[in-house]
Amino acid sequence: MRARTWATASTGAILASLVAALPAQAAEAAPATRVDLRALEWSPCEDIGPVGDETLECATLTVPMARGDDGGSTRGQDATVDLALSRVPATGTAERTLLVNPGGPGSAGRMWAAHTHRRMSEELREVYDVVSFDPRGVGASTPAVACDPGFFTAVRPDTVPAGPDEEAALLDRAEAHARACADNSGPVLEHMRTEDTAHDMDAIRAALGEERIDYLGYSYGTYLGTVYSALYPERVRALVLDSVVNPDHPWYDSNHLQSRALDRAAGAFFAWVARHDDAYGLGGTREEVADAYYALRERLGTAPAADTVGPTELEGVAIVVAYSGRTWPAVASALSAQVNDDDPAPLVDLHETYGDDAGSDNGYAGYLAVQCTDSHWPKDWDTWRSDTEEVHDDAPFMAWHNTWYNAPCATWSAPADDWFGVGDTPYERPAYSGDALVVHATGDGATPVEGAHALHRRLTGSALVIEDGGRTHGVALTGNTCVDEAVTAYLLRGELPEAGPGADLTCEAGPEPRPREAQSDPAPDLQRIGPFGLDRASDSAEMVE
Repeated sequence: MRARTWATASTGAILASLVAALPAQAAEAAPATRVDLRALEWSPCEDIGPVGDETLECATLTVPMARGDDGGSTRGQDATVDLALSRVPATGTAERTLLVNPGGPGSAGRMWAAHTHRRMSEELREVYDVVSFDPRGVGASTPAVACDPGFFTAVRPDTVPAGPDEEAALLDRAEAHARACADNSGPVLEHMRTEDTAHDMDAIRAALGEERIDYLGYSYGTYLGTVYSALYPERVRALVLDSVVNPDHPWYDSNHLQSRALDRAAGAFFAWVARHDDAYGLGGTREEVADAYYALRERLGTAPAADTVGPTELEGVAIVVAYSGRTWPAVASALSAQVNDDDPAPLVDLHETYGDDAGSDNGYAGYLAVQCTDSHWPKDWDTWRSDTEEVHDDAPFMAWHNTWYNAPCATWSAPADDWFGVGDTPYERPAYSGDALVVHATGDGATPVEGAHALHRRLTGSALVIEDGGRTHGVALTGNTCVDEAVTAYLLRGELPEAGPGADLTCEAGPEPRPREAQSDPAPDLQRIGPFGLDRASDSAEMVE
């Protein structure tokens, strides 16, 4: 095993040695973060509760809204942001703090202190305080971003335009939504980049009194962790990045690549349904099941199920199959009930469980506020159309859905900046070179596995753990013993798997799900899902953003 044994020397000595070992450029670039509230006052949470018997506490941290390149407040800018934090204390004597981000962007994160602590092994719970937070603009953090709560009112227009008139109407709808975001969000809308949240993370570290922080990020949280570790390399003790956003592709390109991955994941679901044709009656081959799905989608365009689920709402339900195999039985049963029995109830129930509604406004606003300003987007709609049609021809499952989800970025009011790339070119920041653990499932539909290999190459001190055959978006601490033991060994003792070709450690995925015994069986308690993460917490043991 490669091991980094946690030193027993004083924290100051460790920090000094780390800074001395850094490249000159990285050491000089370390920003000093101003924190208005240095001592956090933890008290019982008023608006959220634990998922089990954890002791869950909340606090608020005030940080600058506008930041300079060094992470400090911008001269002449006095506006602040209040970050909502949560903490589950260690069951024993706290030796370390694990900061957790569940993904997004736009996901409220405070519930993830309780979720993560609950999933940890007892030896981790004994020594770790677990802290999570609602990123700026999101959840209980204030000021909050907002757009239009009525945007998701069913039945929404079909995402696949039937012709130029329908496409023009969809484009008008996206532009109107971008205007609503500008009108209803205030000045924080211009300070929502991933870099802003990374600086907030360091403010949290400082307020906790920690010289260095341990970080666990899922999905979009991997990009946040990548940015943080590049900005503050000397502040990182351990870095676990799970279900990786590819650092080589800004959001516009990344979304098109994601659409292809979502389609591959849907194909795996269709094939599973076909293997259980005796239970679902949707076809005996993957192609037959796919045909049944797309035929249903077309019918819902003229006759929405229970006047609630049209083609777009159906996509909001179906996308969950790309995030977790645990959803497959529930979705297959709902499709079967609608197609074979003309019974819309299970499909409507899944829409109410997984789909977007007025409560999704803040999460969607937060998603757009980050994605639209993290990198540049094409201004010419012809480019969007051409690229989407090309993807749709090969991967129709979510190509247009993904495009319209991001289309407000074409006319977003807040200025975009260059993508925060890490590497060794003049246009990139030096990547973090310390130890890190990268985790990914090969069949993840939300973040293609190629991103994990790309980040592993960029983070030269990292080890890569692959769950072979896994279809869960978010693998660490979800019950795969092989993966969880690697994560535990790294967090507790600094041990990384021995270097190997490709992945450093390959773990076999668990068995595929079994068909539900009855359509009345409850669906998994997962979170609402946006293209790069999840919008609210649940107590799912296998679903992560």
